[in-house]
Amino acid sequence: MDTYIRAGTYARLPALPYTPGIDGAGVVAAVGSGVTQVQVGDRVYGGWPLTGTYAQFALYEAEWILPLPPNLSFEQGACIFVPYSTAYRALFHKAQLQSGDTGLIHGATGAVGLAAVQLAVAAGIRVIATGGSAEGRERVASQGAALVLDHHSENYREEILAATDGRGVTGIIEMLANMNLGNDLTLLAPAGRVVVVGSRGTVTIDPRDLMSRESAITGINLFSTPPETLAHIQQELYHGLSNGTLTPIVRQVIPLAMAAQAHIQVREPGSLGNRVLVP
Repeated sequence: MDTYIRAGTYARLPALPYTPGIDGAGVVAAVGSGVTQVQVGDRVYGGWPLTGTYAQFALYEAEWILPLPPNLSFEQGACIFVPYSTAYRALFHKAQLQSGDTGLIHGATGAVGLAAVQLAVAAGIRVIATGGSAEGRERVASQGAALVLDHHSENYREEILAATDGRGVTGIIEMLANMNLGNDLTLLAPAGRVVVVGSRGTVTIDPRDLMSRESAITGINLFSTPPETLAHIQQELYHGLSNGTLTPIVRQVIPLAMAAQAHIQVREPGSLGNRVLVP
């Protein structure tokens, strides 16, 4: 998300000047008058900062400071709010996947993809996932996906249909719609849903693939999520984060001074989790 905002291509752009960074975790250094639910010294993670998190300190409204489970590091805490909130809303609110359903997480090796795999497996959803590298696919499989395929393979779509006895999947969480959306529509079961999490351009689809299945395409923009919905998601996430069902995966810890390089790396193929900046 930070790279899209910096490039000016995100759906909702901030006013300038702007310090990047939405996710963050650390220790509360100070609180304002009247703040009672948060105390100095608390271990926390946050969402929607008033000042960006690419900094030594960030300012938050008290309602968006959340307790960091003691079993998680600050680096892991910085991987919670955007990835897990996005994955939760995509899976359960948009795709409406339930226990017993089969879902495809298309491009599952990144931060949101791995969070989605963990959440879906915990909910009893049969997960089919794709990844572009052998190392990435191994990491996804280790999170409990039932089937992990190479989306560079010419026959991965046939493998998905074979794995569902030709019926297709109930829902698809799509990380790169400009490359995959047209093919996604042919992989859906009747009344199935595609949720677009990411896209880097335009795409052409055949509407008949939608009509024949009475399927649907929807998108997600975390900025548009009602505050009460996001607050409820954090409550749901806390249980899984505390008991180890959900475990943020940190691929790399990078000095804040190297943020520009991190932005280049995160756009490259072969993601294996979160890159965390440390001031």
